[in-house]
Amino acid sequence: MNADLFFVLGATHHDAPIAVREKLALAEEAERALHAELAASGAVSELAVLNTCNRIEFYGVAAGSDAIARVEDGFRRRVGCAPEELAAIRLRRSGLEAIRHLFEVAAGVDSQMVGENEIFGQVKDAYAAAVSRGTAGPVLNRVFQKAFQAAKHVRTHTAISAGQVSVANVAVDLAQNIFGDLAPVNVLLVGAGEIGEKTARALQSRGACRLTLCSRSLERTVTLAETLGAGTLPFEHRESRLVDFDVVVGATAAPSHILAAAAVAAALRRRSGRPLLLLDLALPRDIEPAAAGLANVFLYNLDDLAAIAAENRTARAAEVEHCRQLLAERADFLWRDLGRRAMPRPELRPPLLPGRGPAPQADHPS
Repeated sequence: MNADLFFVLGATHHDAPIAVREKLALAEEAERALHAELAASGAVSELAVLNTCNRIEFYGVAAGSDAIARVEDGFRRRVGCAPEELAAIRLRRSGLEAIRHLFEVAAGVDSQMVGENEIFGQVKDAYAAAVSRGTAGPVLNRVFQKAFQAAKHVRTHTAISAGQVSVANVAVDLAQNIFGDLAPVNVLLVGAGEIGEKTARALQSRGACRLTLCSRSLERTVTLAETLGAGTLPFEHRESRLVDFDVVVGATAAPSHILAAAAVAAALRRRSGRPLLLLDLALPRDIEPAAAGLANVFLYNLDDLAAIAAENRTARAAEVEHCRQLLAERADFLWRDLGRRAMPRPELRPPLLPGRGPAPQADHPS
């Protein structure tokens, strides 16, 4: 296998702050259009897209010398990013280095909150989407399956996930630091997706019992509220009822702000000096950043929470290095094995075609 064929291209929290990652977030429609463009050009023979709050990454197999440049150009045009702007924050690796990177991502070692569990599921979802789309071939099948094995291995044999390393847990720690006992605190959770549910459960595990859920999907809101024993609020009332809540969590997939600074200011005038904690767990952000400048408002976004969690990362520095060594050993073994197996050269295969592709390999040791 030629070292230049397998690659990863993208941008992550390491070099792109939240304001930049908002701009780079690839909408579902734009992702479909990019896949169609690359399929028509034959630039890549395999492709998987990992699109999360902290990273946008394209894992692929190049079918030509200009393949990576074509992926970058197509992505850049769809998010409206200037070439020099993307170049300043771009992640670009190939061959063994790309495999090592994927292994570290899947294991949570490269995460903004090192050791978090959510990324493993997100990587699996990205791979499953590529399989469903027909853009995962023999290289991606094997590399991703081995990444999952490596991630499970380090989570089982190291303490990488020890401590409060999820966004939800760090957010709840912050709420406790500000309010102490969470039992009398009124919490509004806007967003009924996975992050919203995990945050709700983390709040309840620390004693919060006055939860109200709100999302654009009434059916999803009611279903989750029944599961959690929480109240509900119509989405259109989210701003007018802010005065009733002490903690507001934004965890939607909305393309723009769903809580304006003006609405927060209006609520504060009726709160008689009581503090308001705003936890923005969304990307793009749910809460207008200008709200942070208001008196008695504590606004934290994903980057803020990651900074708070940095102390946990420092304490686990030796464990992180141990994980990296274990993952590197497995990545190196896979790289050598791929060479021995003489994987078919991608340029001899037809270009990726949406809806068609080989079935994934079984998850088995090398």
